[in-house]
Amino acid sequence: MISATRRWLRRNRTNFAIGFGIVGVGYIAGQYLVSKISEARDRMTSDRIAKEKSVLSQNQDDCTITVLELLPTVTENILEALPSERITQELQQKKAERLGRSAGTSDTAPSGYSSGAPSTKDEDNKSLSSFQSESYVHASQVATSSSDGGEQRRQRTKVQLWNDLKISSITRAFTLLYTVSLLSLLTRIQLNLLGRRNYLSSVVAQVSYAPQNSKISLENRDDDGVERSYGNDFETNRKYLTFSWWLLHRGWRDIMMKVEGAVKEQFGPLKPTEDVPLERLSAMILDVRRTVEGSTMEERSARQWLAYLLPPREEEDSVLKQSGISTSPPASPANPESTPMSSPPATPLTVGGTSSPPLRRLLDETADLIDSPMFTHVLTLLLDSAFSQFVDQKLRSEAYSLLPLRAEGAAPIQDVTDNDPTTASTKLATIMAVMTREAHKIGNGVPNEYVQALESVGDLEAFAAVIYSSNLEPGATTNNMAPPVANQPGEGPDTEVEKPSKPEAGTGLGSEATGVMGAAWSGFESVWGRVTGNGENQMAG
Repeated sequence: MISATRRWLRRNRTNFAIGFGIVGVGYIAGQYLVSKISEARDRMTSDRIAKEKSVLSQNQDDCTITVLELLPTVTENILEALPSERITQELQQKKAERLGRSAGTSDTAPSGYSSGAPSTKDEDNKSLSSFQSESYVHASQVATSSSDGGEQRRQRTKVQLWNDLKISSITRAFTLLYTVSLLSLLTRIQLNLLGRRNYLSSVVAQVSYAPQNSKISLENRDDDGVERSYGNDFETNRKYLTFSWWLLHRGWRDIMMKVEGAVKEQFGPLKPTEDVPLERLSAMILDVRRTVEGSTMEERSARQWLAYLLPPREEEDSVLKQSGISTSPPASPANPESTPMSSPPATPLTVGGTSSPPLRRLLDETADLIDSPMFTHVLTLLLDSAFSQFVDQKLRSEAYSLLPLRAEGAAPIQDVTDNDPTTASTKLATIMAVMTREAHKIGNGVPNEYVQALESVGDLEAFAAVIYSSNLEPGATTNNMAPPVANQPGEGPDTEVEKPSKPEAGTGLGSEATGVMGAAWSGFESVWGRVTGNGENQMAG
């Protein structure tokens, strides 16, 4: 038996060798094919990710360009409302009149009285000279200063003019810093919401050609029409972007009033001839910010910024009309008799330009994002960066002749080894002059260093990425999903990380858009964590 088996194997060993060779070659070829398919799949995935990152990066560049295009409009409005240059012209005119009168009386006055000029006038002259040398006058305002001054302005005393100049120059610089920060955030929200809708529109267009029995399914969470719901409606997008008009023409004025009150409280008692140390100036500016934004985390979270960025519903149609967009409701020739019966009492939601569901839901989702804790957190970081550029770079170097703080890993003031910052002091008039000049740079600077400083805030890009990808999360296709309450792995109950939380129902416009933001909020945390590195680097405090 064994010998017969051996003889059989010996006779067929060639066939066995050929068979094993074929099997081996087939196995190797199969593995090679599988590896190539895997490489192709990985390459396609990496290309898709790179393309999506490129689209997101391009979207952020578009946001920056849009901010730079809109900023001159609001800057012109703020400079016109706070005309520091006109007040400077009035002071110059009063100085010229006083010098003319003193020259006319010096010939008749006794010589003993000519040398007895009050020291107060000398200090005022020095302050005005310092202000003139450190600042400059806006050309458009110089041309109209003589005609727009008015009799009331001419009747103001020199003390009143100096006080108005002090409040005006400081208020408009701070107002511009707040406005450019809010404009950057509003533009990020608008363009990334539209970018996400356009992306979903392209995906839906590709999937629409799939066979009927395909298992791929995308849930329409925005509107009823595929083309209109995911961003292909040009008219809806145009109307939605028009709502930035509110901040450019109305919202900034409310910001200015709030900032002006805080400035009067902190800087009101100071005189232009008074020396102001750098540490005291920094503390006073910080107090202004605390008054405007809130001094604690709870106060900052409770601060409502929505009124500065979007109009109330009863004024939405008015905004569209003032922007040059027609808000007349479309005619319905199919059933004209039902038109009077189908029109409820006049509300912006049912008549006018905001009656379309896509536009209504875009505005509601925007309002939800503005009211979110993440918006307040990112806005605080933007204002930190803007005021740091203003104080630590500009005022420090141009008003106090100190070296500016380093941009990266900024050292405390005591660590800078130039003139002693603890004793550095300059007159308030010099600070006002630098602020007057910087106001033009904040709004019209080319390149705009303040916009660049805002762009350097990493959480701004993370916030944009969260908006862009929030409805692309798998959890966004599940209705009525409750927000997570359990701690994430590696986090204890005492962690200081401020996690994004789902907005409470019934607060502001958020209650109108629960269908849009409710399910997407569950993916908010995970996206934020991936973009910022688990979200634990800068969310504390």
